[in-house]
Amino acid sequence: MTAADKLRFAVQGAGEVSALLMRPPEAKWLLALAHGAGAGMSHPFMSALAAELARVGVGTLRYQFPYMEARKGRPDSPAVATATVAAAVRQATELAPDLPILAGGKSFGGRMTSTAAAQTGLEPARGIVFFGFPLHAPKQPATKRGDHLSDVKQPMLFLQGTRDDLADLTLLKPICTKLGRRAALHIIDGADHSFHVLKTSGKTDSAVLQELAETTASWAERV
Repeated sequence: MTAADKLRFAVQGAGEVSALLMRPPEAKWLLALAHGAGAGMSHPFMSALAAELARVGVGTLRYQFPYMEARKGRPDSPAVATATVAAAVRQATELAPDLPILAGGKSFGGRMTSTAAAQTGLEPARGIVFFGFPLHAPKQPATKRGDHLSDVKQPMLFLQGTRDDLADLTLLKPICTKLGRRAALHIIDGADHSFHVLKTSGKTDSAVLQELAETTASWAERV
């Protein structure tokens, strides 16, 4: 398994945050990977995802949002979160000037990444990956959180489970259709927002992680 190097980088107006760089020898891309609202960059899902991505040639720069770094329960304001995303992409570029940069994240982290892209362009990130886009609050179908996606210029990959109660697929699919060629939607049958699957699905959580990684690498080849 590829080891992760610990580092820190500055976020304008919010001090420094911790990060983990995992770059396999055969890396073809580096993904600035943000965590979800309730767990940090070292959560088992994030660690396992980074390992699977490394297996298929996608290096990762996992990083903390300032609130997680300070062990606060409430997520940062959008302004602080998007500044953190932008700082992470800059850091990724400095760490791997020879690799194309991707950006994205789990749930909240992915939404803050696309928000940053909609507001500032988030260059030089070539594409954005959502590991479960949180379109609405649990079991409260709505689309407002997706309004900014039309302002994102980069290609976007949505990785969504059919049991995700934060993204009603009947609402997300039309959004992706409207985005046209900029959006790719990959649906994982039986997966919830955490990408857990029921035993009756015939799949395992580890197989889902492999699918997430392999789909990301295949999509990255085209962006």
